[in-house]
Amino acid sequence: MNSPTFVTMIDHATIERILDAAEISDVVSDFVTLRKRGVNQLGLCPFHNEKTPSFTVSSAKGIFKCFGCGKGGNSVNFIMEHENLTYPEALKWLARKYNIEIVEKEETEEQKQQKDDRESMMIVSSYAQKYFTRYLWEENEGRTIGLSYFRERNFRDDILKKFDVGFAPDGKTPFTEAAQKEGYKIDFLEKTGLTIKRDDWMRDRFAGRIMFPIHNIAGRVIAFGGRILKDDKKIAKYLNSPESDIYHKSRVLYGIFQAKREISKTEKCYLVEGYTDVLSMHQAGIENVVASSGTALTPDQIRLVKRFTPNITIIYDGDEAGIKASLRGIDLILEEGMNVKVLLLPQGEDPDSFAKKMGATKYLKYIEDNEADFIQFKTRLLLKDTENDPIKKAGLISDVIRSVSVIPDTITRSVYIKECSRLLGVNEDILYTEVRKQKTKQSEDFRKKEFREKAKKATAKPKPPEKIKPTQFLVEELEYLRFLLKHCNAPLFELEGDDENETEMISVGEFMIQELEADDLVSENPLFKKMFYEVSSILDKENIDTWKHFTQHPDSEISQLATDLLSEKYIESKRWAKAGAFMEQEEDILEVLIPKIINEYKFRKIKIMQAEIEKQINIESDKKDYDKVFDLLNTMTNLKKVEKEFTDKLGSRAIN
Repeated sequence: MNSPTFVTMIDHATIERILDAAEISDVVSDFVTLRKRGVNQLGLCPFHNEKTPSFTVSSAKGIFKCFGCGKGGNSVNFIMEHENLTYPEALKWLARKYNIEIVEKEETEEQKQQKDDRESMMIVSSYAQKYFTRYLWEENEGRTIGLSYFRERNFRDDILKKFDVGFAPDGKTPFTEAAQKEGYKIDFLEKTGLTIKRDDWMRDRFAGRIMFPIHNIAGRVIAFGGRILKDDKKIAKYLNSPESDIYHKSRVLYGIFQAKREISKTEKCYLVEGYTDVLSMHQAGIENVVASSGTALTPDQIRLVKRFTPNITIIYDGDEAGIKASLRGIDLILEEGMNVKVLLLPQGEDPDSFAKKMGATKYLKYIEDNEADFIQFKTRLLLKDTENDPIKKAGLISDVIRSVSVIPDTITRSVYIKECSRLLGVNEDILYTEVRKQKTKQSEDFRKKEFREKAKKATAKPKPPEKIKPTQFLVEELEYLRFLLKHCNAPLFELEGDDENETEMISVGEFMIQELEADDLVSENPLFKKMFYEVSSILDKENIDTWKHFTQHPDSEISQLATDLLSEKYIESKRWAKAGAFMEQEEDILEVLIPKIINEYKFRKIKIMQAEIEKQINIESDKKDYDKVFDLLNTMTNLKKVEKEFTDKLGSRAIN
C-alpha cells in the first residue's frame, strides 16, 4: 500500500499538531472504559468480543494494542479502525476533537519546499546546540563566564550535560560566521532566529548568553533560551528564540523530553516557571518536572503533560507574580480534565533555590505536606481579602464555582461542589444552580457543533486495508526489524578513521543495514523491504525518533507493524526461551545482541535458500539438465560451508 494522498491535502505542520494533541488514552476513552494497570491502561477491546480485557493503551508510547485480536497503532489508526475512516478522514476527525483548523488544498512546490526547510531548520538548530555546548566546555570565554556562573550556582557537570546547556560567544557575529563556514545557509540561521539580519547588517541573537536548548518531545532541538550575565537593565535578562516553523512556544514545555519517562512512572508532573528551576530539581533527584519557560500556561502545553499523567502540581514562587500565575493556570488545567494541586513556596524562595536547600527527600516531603487542591488554595488565598464583606465573599464563591464548572467529569465536579459547600458555608443546591448556569450555554454550543459535524459526514466510507499479520514474517525477520527500529541510532562500536588516532562511531542502524546489503540478503517480504529501505533513507537525519516515525507513519500497514513490534508480545525468540538467559537491559549489551541477531537472520535466510535449491535440483533432474544440476550442487556446497560458519558462531542457538 502506498502512502495515502493526504500529504497533498493537509500540511505537515497541521498533521504534527494533530498527532501531538491526540493523546492516545484521551482518544480511546471516548469509546472504551479504561482502568489503570501499572504504567498502562486496560480495557475491553472494541474490535472483537471479549470478557477478559486484553486491550492495552500506553500513553508513554502513544499506542494501543489488543493482544486478543492483534489490532494496534496510534490515535489515528484507532479512529480509522473504530469509525471506518480513511487516514485523512481520521486526521480530520481528531482535528475537530481538538479544535485544530484544517484548510485542505493541493500541496504546491512551495509547500514541498517548506517541508525541506523545516528539516533544514532542525539541522541548523542541532548544529547550534553542539556549537554552544562545545564553547561552554572548551573555549576560554565559555569556561570563565558561562561555566563559572553555573559553578557559582552549584550545578553539577552531569546535569549541565544532561540538558545540553552551552554558551554563545560575545561579539557581533562569531556564531553566524562559524555556522556559515560549516556550510549552513544564512536563510536558515535567520529563520530559526539564531541570526538577526537587516539588509547589510547582521548579528548573533544570543551573543554573550548562557544557552538552554529547548527540545521537542522526541528530543530534537527546536529553539533556545538565553540568559544574559551582564548587569545591564536595558537588556532583557532572558531571551527566547522567536516563533518559527519548528518552534511554537505555546505548544512546548522545557524539559519534557528529559522528564516524560519519570512523569509516566510516578504518575505526577511538577510544573515550574524557569530553566534553572528544572535543572535544580533534576539535580535534587526530582526528574518529573517541566517548565512553562516564563510564558502563560496554554491548553496545548497542558495536553502535552496529559499524555503522560492526569496529575499536575504547580510550583511557583510565593510572591504576588507567582500567585497570579498559579491562578491563571488552574482553570485551564481543570478544563482538560486533569487533577491540579498548587504549592506556593516560602516567601523569598523559588523552585531552584528551594531544591538546592532541601534536597529530594525533604523537598518531596514538603510538597506532600503543603500542596493543596485548587479549592483549598483559592479559598484560603481569597478569603484573606473578604473578611466580613458579603459582596467580596459572593465574588469569591463565583470565582471558585467558575473553576468547578469547567471540570468535564460529573462525579469529580460533584465532589468539589461538596468541598466548596463545606469550606465556604454555602448550601450545595445553590452551588449546583450556579454551576448549571455557567455550563448550560457551553453545553448547547457543543451539541449544536456535534450535530452539524455529523450532518456533514459522508455516507459509505472505504474499508481500511487488512492489517499485516505477524505470521507472514519469519521470527528472525520480526526481531531484526524490532532491533533496527528500536535501537537504530544507538552507538554500537568504533572503527579506526582515515587519520591516525581518529575513530568513527558506527550506529546499530548503519551496521544492520550494511550487513544485509553487503550480502544481498534483504528479505523479499514486501513490508520488510519497504521498512528496511526507509530506515536506510533516514539514517543521515539527525535526532530522528525512529519509533515515532514508523508508529505514526501514514502507511497503515507500516504503522500497524511498528506498533506490534513495539508491543513485542508475540515475538518468541529463542534468545528469551530460557529463564534468566539475559538479565541485562537490551541497551547495555547491544554489542553482543546485534551480531547474534544478524547471524540468526542470515542463517535462516541460508536455510531457505538451500530449500529452494533442493527443489530446483529435483526439477532440473527430472528434465535431465545435468549441467544446471551440477551448478546447483556447487551452489549448495558453498551454502553448506557458509551454514557451517554460522552454526559455529551461533553454537547451540542455531535454528534448524
